[in-house]
Parts: sequence; C-alpha cells; structure tokens
Amino acid sequence: MGYNHVYTEKGLKRAEHVRRFIQNLHHTQTPYAGKPFILAPWQWERIIKPLYGVLNDTGLRQYRTCLTMLPRKNGKSEICAALALYHLFADGVNGGQVYSAAVNKEQASLVFNVAAQMVRQNPALNSRCKIVDSQKRIIYYEKNNFYRAIPADAPGAHGFNASAIIYDEVHTAAKRDLFDALATSMGVRDEPLMIMITTAGYDRNSILWEQYTYAQKIIKDIESDEVEDKTFLPVIYEASQDDDWTASETWYKANPALGDFRKLDELENQCKKAQALPSYQNTFKQLYLNQWVGQATRWIDMKLWDSQAGEPIDEISLIGKKGCGGLDLSSVSDLTAWVMAFPRYAESNDESFGMNRNNEVYGKIDILCRFWCPEARLYADNNKYKDHYQAWARDGYLFTTPGDAVDYQFVKKQIVDDCNRFKILGMNIDRLFQGFQLAMELEDALDGITEVSTMGMGHLSFAIPMKEFERKLLNRQLHHGGNPVLKFMADNVAVKPNAAGDLKPDKAASQGKIDGIVALVMAISQLLQHEDKTSVYEEQELFVF
Repeated sequence: MGYNHVYTEKGLKRAEHVRRFIQNLHHTQTPYAGKPFILAPWQWERIIKPLYGVLNDTGLRQYRTCLTMLPRKNGKSEICAALALYHLFADGVNGGQVYSAAVNKEQASLVFNVAAQMVRQNPALNSRCKIVDSQKRIIYYEKNNFYRAIPADAPGAHGFNASAIIYDEVHTAAKRDLFDALATSMGVRDEPLMIMITTAGYDRNSILWEQYTYAQKIIKDIESDEVEDKTFLPVIYEASQDDDWTASETWYKANPALGDFRKLDELENQCKKAQALPSYQNTFKQLYLNQWVGQATRWIDMKLWDSQAGEPIDEISLIGKKGCGGLDLSSVSDLTAWVMAFPRYAESNDESFGMNRNNEVYGKIDILCRFWCPEARLYADNNKYKDHYQAWARDGYLFTTPGDAVDYQFVKKQIVDDCNRFKILGMNIDRLFQGFQLAMELEDALDGITEVSTMGMGHLSFAIPMKEFERKLLNRQLHHGGNPVLKFMADNVAVKPNAAGDLKPDKAASQGKIDGIVALVMAISQLLQHEDKTSVYEEQELFVF
C-alpha cells in the first residue's frame, strides 16, 4: 500500500514497550488459551509498530485514529482486549479513561470478558487493579485509571473524557450517538487514540462506510506521497471486487492470520457452503473476505432446489400425518399462500416431532401447497405474470376466488378442511393485512385442533427457521414435488441480512412473488416449536448400577 513510515529511536522504543506488554499477556481462547500472546508479524508490522512507533515533531504519537479492518476470526477480540489493557496500565497516563465500545451489551461484553481473563491470568496486573464484572469495569487505582466496556445504548454518553477508545465491529453501529460522544471527548488529552477494529459492512450510509471511504482517500494519498491527514492510520485487509472469491489466493490476501491461527479448512468449508447457497455468498464475502456487499441477495440455488422435487406430492398418503403450516396472506389483490410441512418420520401418535442434538427437525419433509388469487388477476393487464397464473390455474396449482380481491372465507374453509383431514399441530399466520382477524376466526373454527399463532416478518422471527430451511436444502430434505408455483417463488427469493448475519425474506428486493417460500419458512418455524420435550428414559430403559 505504499507505506513509508519513518521511525526514530524513541519511537521504536515506545513501540517495543507496547509489544513487551502485550506479549506478557496470555491468550484466553482455545486452542491457544494460557499461551503467551506473541504478536504475529503482520500484527506487529502493520498495526502496533506504526501506531505507537511513528512520532510527530513534538515527540508524541503521530496517529490519533486507526481503522483496522479484518475478516472474522483473525483475532480481533484478543488484540482489542490487549490494547485496552495497555492503555489502562502502561501508557503513562494519569486519570486515564479507556473504553471498549460496541453496538450492544453482549458485543461490548466480549472484549471486556477477554480483557478481564487476561488480567486474572497475570498476577502482577491482577494485584494492581479491581475487576468489577457487574459494571464491565477494571480500575487501576495507582494511576486513577479505569477501563470500561460500553454499549451504544449506555446512558450518560456525553460525560466521557476518553484517553483511548477501542471500538469493536463498527459496521454494526446503527446510530452515531456513542461514536460521536466518544470521539469528541478526547480533545483535552495529549495523545488521544481511537482504534476501530471491524469487518466490512453493507450499509453505505453508516459510520463505518464514512470511515472506510476516508481511509481509502488516505491510502491514495500515501501512494501519491501527498498525505494531508497524517493522524489517520488505515490498516485494511480485503479482497477486491474483481478477485475470485473462491480462490485460496484471495483468502490469503484478505486474511493475514490464514495459515497461522486462522484455519484454512474452515474457510474451505465456508466457501463450499457459499457456492451451494447463493444467500450465503454475501455473508462469506463480507465476513471472510472483508468485502462491502449489497444488503439483499439471491437465496436459493435452483439446481439444488430442482434436485429435491421427487415424485408429485400424494395428498392421500398424508392424511392423518402430523405436520405444521404457514399462511402468508400477502395482499387481498394478489397471491395468498398456505403451505404445510410433514416430517417423514412423524408417524407415531405423540404430539411432538422430536429434535436432534443441534435443535433441528429430523429427516425429510413433504411440502403440500395451496395458492389463491382473485380471478381478475388472471387477466389483468398490469399483472406481468398473468400467463403463469393462467397456466397454474388450468393445471390445478392455483385456486381463484371471485372478484378483484381474495375472499378469505375460501381460504379459511380450505385451511379448516386441511387441519381436519391432516394432523396439523400448529400454524403461523403473518401479522400483516388481516392476519390477526383471520387467526381469531381460525382459532374459533378449529376449536383446539390446531395451535394458531401470528408471526412477525422481521429478523427476530425468521433467523432460526431460515437456518433450518438452508440446512434442509443443503441436505436435500425438502420434498416439494416440483410444484411450479413454489418453484417460481423459490427462484425469486432475495434475503436481507442484519448485522449479526441473520436472514429474513426481502419482498421488496425479490424479483417476483415469494409468498410460498415465506409460508414454508413459517411452517418450519412451527415444526421447530413442536420439539420433543419428553425424557429419553420415557423411550429407553433406565439402568441402575
């Protein structure tokens, strides 16, 4: 990247001081737990040495802001914790306030817990401070310094007087209140330092995109030898957009720890998953190659989907079988989807399906679908899929109700008939449109035959069943019988991740109707809720020794 750092003897001595401090700490996580924290060459040469060893004309640290962008599992939490402790104990500051910031309490606790464990493993440090776990705080009385882990929603953000800030995973910061409060709190310090350590994101209106764009300008300035801001240090490991994301050379380029403490086989497995699941490609590129990606992405590989068609669904064979359903009402003027999922093994009389140790529904599921639309939609000029609709209706895959709007009474009658004909233990109905009203009507009509629930359309509701759908897709456990309406929708689905990588269907970004897939995921959500809670000893003999 064209760096040409100038080091003085004093600067190198200061950088070595940081290295010695860190290397007196010990790792906290397997497989290196308890071993000395020996800095990798790239950690030393690219981060620690320039950040602490390059001094300005007054003999103080030149860099006041550092953006370090690394893919997942390149040791971010450990280096964050080590730097926080250096500034707490060894930076020579009196009355220092060191903060590790994160988007929420859980994320903030990650770095603090590592730092606290590092202190407890070091008798010399442990005897000189007090760790207050309940407050996520470590107090160093000799210098009147403290270190505190703080989430974005912490109260009193404007009372800070930070001497050093370690901001973890800035790409998850949805609001800039904490970031701005911390950044502007360092004005009275002689050598303030903000270190941002993060993976890439997808939001081009975020704090991280702002910092990343500025870092790219600094890099260009460095390469042209015309640096205007000499206080900002960019350390960015990433694959470029035109790199082959499936090539190991690209992985090494983006992951400096690869071949050291970053395992190659894990990246190979993640890449294989991304090649099989289009939805996972953006996640792989963002978290493992540090690329900025779009928020919505195609979800289902159609070759994988088609390979699971099998024989057409035989409704008669499903009579009396246990299953669960999902109802996506969409809107009254378009498609409504009712999808039932029947686990193959669920043939006993008990009311539960049983789960494996990974909290996943066992085995292949048979998928039975019903679709409705207003009759007028079959011939509407503004319906670009009207030819599809007409063909589906002719072949018996799409039902119509009279008029310009779906008559939910037709839908309700069919669902009640299905619940009586099959053994539908539970169903989810989306909360939008007339979901609540129809849910209450179905509860009354079914009179306890089937558990009726409403389901939100956000990441919280969809995260787990989306993962279960993907698992079954990869394991070829979705027997859908080649239903052409469901196939059309599978080919359309785009998904939107949140900062944690959880997915939900994105109707706005999808290229066409996706209601049937949404309903299928809702049915899978119900399957997951009907887990087997019986004791293993109700099915196996109890042996007493």
